[in-house]
Amino acid sequence: MKAAELRELSFEELGEKLAEAKEEAFNLRFQFATNQLDNTARLAEVRREVARIATVMREMEIEAYYQQEQSNG
Repeated sequence: MKAAELRELSFEELGEKLAEAKEEAFNLRFQFATNQLDNTARLAEVRREVARIATVMREMEIEAYYQQEQSNG
């Protein structure tokens, strides 16, 4: 998914997607270690997807923090 598509999701949905992506990355690393992985590029794609999701989640956390600071005065 692109970052713009991820920004449309809620924080909880992003958390679920992050868990799924991390699990997929774990499985791909296991397949790679046992020489069962056919598409090694998928490992890099999933790693980037994890980073992209984590980045969008952090953006949301920072935005929420600044909104809270502004409302507190």
